[in-house]
Amino acid sequence: MTKEQTQTSQSKAAAAGAPRGLGSKTPKQGKTMIGAQAVVASLEAEGVDVVFGYPGGQAIKIYDALYDSKQLRHVLARHEQGAVHEADGYARATGRVGVAIVTSGPGATNTVTGIATAYMDSVPLVVITGQVPRGVIGTDSFQESDIVGITMPVVKHSYLLQSTDELTQTFREAFHIASTGRPGPVLIDVPSDLASAEMVFEYPDQVNLPSYKPTYKGNAKQIRAAVEEIRRAKRPVIYAGGGVISSGASEELVELAERMGIPVVTTLMGKGGFPAGHPLYLGPVGMHGAKYSNLALTECDLIITAGARFSDRVTGKLSEFAPNARVIHIDIDPAEIGKIREVQVPIVGDLKGVLSGLNAALEKTGAQPNTQEWLALVSRWKERYPFYHARLEESEEAGRIVPEQVLQMLSAKLDPENSVVVTEVGQHQMWAAQFIDRTRPRTFLSSGGLGTMGFGFPAAIGAAIGRPEAQVVCIAGDGSFQMNSQEMATTAINGVPVKVLILDNRCLGMVHQWQKLFYRERYSSTLLDANPDFVKLADAYGWQAERVEDPDQVEAALDRMLAAEGPYLLDVAISREQNVYPMVAPGAALDDVMGAIDVAVGAVRTAMPDSAVPAQPQSPCAKIDAQFGGRWETDPGDVGERMSAKEAHAAGMVAAAAAESKQPSEGEGEDR
Repeated sequence: MTKEQTQTSQSKAAAAGAPRGLGSKTPKQGKTMIGAQAVVASLEAEGVDVVFGYPGGQAIKIYDALYDSKQLRHVLARHEQGAVHEADGYARATGRVGVAIVTSGPGATNTVTGIATAYMDSVPLVVITGQVPRGVIGTDSFQESDIVGITMPVVKHSYLLQSTDELTQTFREAFHIASTGRPGPVLIDVPSDLASAEMVFEYPDQVNLPSYKPTYKGNAKQIRAAVEEIRRAKRPVIYAGGGVISSGASEELVELAERMGIPVVTTLMGKGGFPAGHPLYLGPVGMHGAKYSNLALTECDLIITAGARFSDRVTGKLSEFAPNARVIHIDIDPAEIGKIREVQVPIVGDLKGVLSGLNAALEKTGAQPNTQEWLALVSRWKERYPFYHARLEESEEAGRIVPEQVLQMLSAKLDPENSVVVTEVGQHQMWAAQFIDRTRPRTFLSSGGLGTMGFGFPAAIGAAIGRPEAQVVCIAGDGSFQMNSQEMATTAINGVPVKVLILDNRCLGMVHQWQKLFYRERYSSTLLDANPDFVKLADAYGWQAERVEDPDQVEAALDRMLAAEGPYLLDVAISREQNVYPMVAPGAALDDVMGAIDVAVGAVRTAMPDSAVPAQPQSPCAKIDAQFGGRWETDPGDVGERMSAKEAHAAGMVAAAAAESKQPSEGEGEDR
């Protein structure tokens, strides 16, 4: 990268969040109107072209004003949660702010899951809720809810309008906050009496928020320190997250990896930020990541963390995570740096600009790759532990539809330059992360942080509306799809040609898998034998659809789905005994992988659990923590505290010494 290119990249980063749309140049500037019309005019001034929503009594004036807009297209969802997910999918696919409008009370509370989903994944949204008149707020008025209070933990900021005098400034601030720094959702609650109050529309260009000043330019001293760490490292790894996508830093990331010969692993949110098929790409890491990716992160001596947050689904048992690694952590949100893992070189700033500065500094110092031996080792791991091997079909899956093969087939048929894949949440999501190749950012959309079943299908609708030129495919499970299947009406009425591929195992696959592996096959409330006939359901909504049960029919069915002009549902029957492998069990270290394929011993899955063996005793709290977040910990001695690399290494050495010193008692053999 030349000096001029670096300066351009850094200046673009620094200019992020500049006013969008016409701003004060809107033709409605200076006109007298009511508050509802000012809400619509504000959206127009911000350059919004589409909004998603569902009307109701306290939002009726806003919807009446929408009726006259020549700029705004309104997409009527069939549920407020669906509307927010649609706005979210639009934002993820386009990089623009998604907008949803709903009414008060239940309309507003129905948005909470969608807002929380966007918050956890740093997606820019503006959600506008109608509210009861100011005079009755707090009196338990009909369809009143304190939506500002309810959503406070899951928004970047929120507003309850108190006067028409603050309306336009609020909208300018909301879009600025949502789209700058670490992106996120912003909520604006509009009392209905303000919506009918008369005002003069004056839209500001500037935003003055003294307490909100995101840092875009990375500290030069810290960048120099990072350069020295990179030059010294023998086994570096780039750990790339969703910040690569948000910042538009893919080119700079590729340049850094190629310049210094550094392999790259990605989080679920970072998929597409580094091109699949690149020799340095190792793919997904973590609970269902590749064994070779997990080994690389475990054995490295330097982690360059690019817009990622050390999620528990990546680190596994924290005390054993990357014990010998030093850490460079680049993030625009200073709260993320050092939150989980101690960092030797923290850099707060926009990833695009920081990576540009790193590349320029490395070039200036004449830095050369020093990773040949490391890359050779990683390459051997990659060959030995593939995600899937054809020989498995003969031994394990004869006569069955294999989900891994279905998604490999689909991936090969999609144009990587002109397609968007959206997932629901569950086993199918992990298979998609493993087998759908993406070469460009914003072409793989998935709920990562919150893991929201019901996200994928409406998000695919939003993505298809935002990118009408692209082929949009939603990969779903039968459980997840039913969470928001009513949005099939939204696609039909709006002519959205989204394709839905259901991997249908008649169960809640991921929970069923955990019950099989860790709960002695006690399948409590995970069997979905009463599922509808999805083909008939699709027909009821005016969709084309078919069901496939024969492996030999899958490829032709995929071709028909992708060639269809309108929305299409393909219901693919798979066995409920299918499990997603490889897998890091709860409480296990990142390199303690079960079910990884090892071609060195005949392309079989290794370290497979025996479900007939009773589960180890575990406290109820540990079970809950293991299932629903926390730090996966089942080891009471590992409390998930932040550890330095030195401390983690020391803990690992102590554990290893203790294991070596323990001799088998009489009658014990190595096979016990």
